[in-house]
Amino acid sequence: MAHHPYRTFRTAVARLERLSPHFLRITLTGPDLVHFGTDGLDQRIKLVLPLADGSFTDVGQFDEETGMMQWWRRWRELPDEKRNPIRTYTVRAVRQEAREIDVDFVLHGTEGPASAWASAATPGSPLVVVGPDARAEETGGLEWNPGDAGSVLIAGDETAVPAICAIVETLPAHVTGAVYIEVPTEADVLPLTGPAGVEVTWLARGGTAHGLRLSAAVHAWGEQRSTAASTQDLPDPSEEEVLWEVPEHTEGSHYAWLAGEAGTITALRRHLVRTLGIDRRSVAFMGYWRRGRAEAA
Repeated sequence: MAHHPYRTFRTAVARLERLSPHFLRITLTGPDLVHFGTDGLDQRIKLVLPLADGSFTDVGQFDEETGMMQWWRRWRELPDEKRNPIRTYTVRAVRQEAREIDVDFVLHGTEGPASAWASAATPGSPLVVVGPDARAEETGGLEWNPGDAGSVLIAGDETAVPAICAIVETLPAHVTGAVYIEVPTEADVLPLTGPAGVEVTWLARGGTAHGLRLSAAVHAWGEQRSTAASTQDLPDPSEEEVLWEVPEHTEGSHYAWLAGEAGTITALRRHLVRTLGIDRRSVAFMGYWRRGRAEAA
């Protein structure tokens, strides 16, 4: 039997660990996680959150004979009160032998469904995860693709912290570069160790506007390089456009990976390509979220 690259896993909360004022690690467990396959890094998953009454509407998501796109269409056709919220996250760690995965949540109140669920979660709380199937021949959901680049620039806000940490921890020893991570407060700085030639800088936002310190750090990084204005075609995305572009084949010895709030990340990518002249085929940028808008699943 051929297996789809992604499948739906029934899980429940095993443990909770408060990492900082705004970061909560939730360990999920379930017998099917023995088939959860990932290469780590910035592996994306979908979390299907329970409705207010704790239920999950049946749209065939657990039927292996029902294709993912089929149950996805059924989900989209549901009335709002029966449509479980779905949000995109990054896996922080996988322990197949223990049938566990770790997912780090950014806590920002109870207005958003994911933060609200995580804030109220206790051991045993159910959660549905859509993630990669280790039995499938194909894989997906990974954007980190530096090719042979020996120098990297990694930049993101708190929503990108799990992916950034997983990437930095697995960088080869010969890689050099800079990592900039903007987080809400100084207390949200987490332990992170990478190669000796990779400098990690945490940027506590405090009372400044979201993205301001991250943008300033990346611009300062660019000032240390020889700049060359670029004539590369780089259209400005519309308000409705998905702000996500990952080169299929990385070119050159330098690679940049940017993720976080869409407006900030798009502006940084434009600066790297248009102002600094970095080949757009060496820049991956992912708008994980957009200020003032809920995620469209």
